[in-house]
Amino acid sequence: MDINLLRSIVTVVAFLVFIGIVVWAWSRRNQADFDEAAQLPFQQD
Repeated sequence: MDINLLRSIVTVVAFLVFIGIVVWAWSRRNQADFDEAAQLPFQQD
């Protein structure tokens, strides 16, 4: 196996992981949890 092929595979896998994280972060299913977390600094103790 050539080192350049290995580098290409790692690059593609890293890109797919990045796209997966972006899709997860922007999914509507998680919006309520993220809105709640965004309000945490403003809540009174």
